[in-house]
Amino acid sequence: MKKHLAFSVWLLAFGLPLGAQQLLTLDSCRAMALRNNKQMDVSRIKQDVAKNIRKSARTKYLPHISAIGTFQHVSEEISILNEDQKTGLSTLGDQFAGLAGQGMTNLNTGLTSVLTSLSLPAPVMTKVGSDLNALQTKMAGGVGEIKDALNAEGQKIVDAFRTDTRNIWAGTVMAVQPVFMGGSIIAMNKMADLGEEFARNSAMARQQAVIYTVDQAYWQVVSLKHKKRLAESFLAVVKKLDSDVQKMIVEGVATKGDGLSVSVKVNEAEMAVQQVSDGLVLSKMLLCQMVGLPMSGDIILADEDVQNLDVNVTVPVLNVESAMENRPELKMLDNTVGMTKQTTNVLKAGNLPMVALTGGYSVANPSVYNGFEKKFKGCWNVGVLVRVPLWNWGDVAYKVRAAKGASAIASLELEEAREKIELQVNQTTFKVEESNKRLMMAQSSVEKADENLRMANLGFSEGVVTPTTVMEAQTAWLQAKSQLIDAQINVLLSRVDLQKVQGTLAQ
Repeated sequence: MKKHLAFSVWLLAFGLPLGAQQLLTLDSCRAMALRNNKQMDVSRIKQDVAKNIRKSARTKYLPHISAIGTFQHVSEEISILNEDQKTGLSTLGDQFAGLAGQGMTNLNTGLTSVLTSLSLPAPVMTKVGSDLNALQTKMAGGVGEIKDALNAEGQKIVDAFRTDTRNIWAGTVMAVQPVFMGGSIIAMNKMADLGEEFARNSAMARQQAVIYTVDQAYWQVVSLKHKKRLAESFLAVVKKLDSDVQKMIVEGVATKGDGLSVSVKVNEAEMAVQQVSDGLVLSKMLLCQMVGLPMSGDIILADEDVQNLDVNVTVPVLNVESAMENRPELKMLDNTVGMTKQTTNVLKAGNLPMVALTGGYSVANPSVYNGFEKKFKGCWNVGVLVRVPLWNWGDVAYKVRAAKGASAIASLELEEAREKIELQVNQTTFKVEESNKRLMMAQSSVEKADENLRMANLGFSEGVVTPTTVMEAQTAWLQAKSQLIDAQINVLLSRVDLQKVQGTLAQ
């Protein structure tokens, strides 16, 4: 098989000039059709998609690191002090000055009252009053300086407590390591593995379907080519009979009715040749489209010019176990059952606690690590995240029941498919045996038709058999030959059918 394929590829690439006939074997047609088929390309892409999904599922076991940054502008800033506190602090000196002034006035009044009670002379009272006024004036100057200093310090305190949080910048880098997710990650990875296997089995099923279709088209072309050769041979025989009858009419040993009957048969043979030629052209166009060649291309199949198809009668072996193991359709259904079960496990995880480790580094501006500062400052952090579902109104339970229902449906479909495939294997094995019997019967009919035609031609040449008898013998020979071609092609196609139902049809 590989030698035929290599020879065909070499012949197509180097051995034929542009526009020349192309020789194609069955293996080369299969290979070209698999390369040209768009659905095969789709299957390959689906396999790549499933492979990447499986790789993505593996990453769920690993820690995920993410960076988050944010900026926020607000109309009002956060204030730690209220308005009364701000006013009190900013007028701290004024309050002190008021208290000091009130104290000095009380002092003057008290001293004056005391001196008056002592009945001191007027000059002494005047002197004391003058000294007290001078002392009050001097102290008022010192209090003013203290007042300004206290007001300034109070304002500094107010400014120090200002947050200036109208423009807030924040950022964090966080790592999350799953520890226990209720088994959902394990189930998702199993689903991804099954999905990749499903895509691979789907590609195998598509490949077998393409090969099966190509084989049918290939043997259809071979059948029509052999029938065309048979029709041309029959036309030559009928024309030879027509020529002989025309000579006999001239010699008076045959009637014009015999000549007209033979002429009608010639026309029918010519029409048959035309019909089979048209069918052959259309079949080759279909095959060219499948293998990716121009539909107007001139191709020659390796089996179409064989004088006699070498079809041996073989006894088919009934092997249902092989079909159960190899059929990609069954494998796909089995993958579907597995995926529905894993879907149930993923949904069950919704009722289980989830644990994850967290760690990261966070920065903010304004920062509060050294009072309120307009600087970016941050710190490290580690933690444990635990999520425990408490109540969801039975949402998860309903989803789990639905998933179990889908799994039950997939299992029933798998069992039904197994039964149907067992039936297919038995039916196809029976068809192979039946096609073998028809082949042997067709071979026997051809032998009898050959002998009957030989005897009719011999009798016609000796003048003891009429042209009508010869035409009947020729028609029987044509029918027997045609049935033999059909029987041979049916044997070949039935073997392909058997390989397909057993899942062994591959390149």
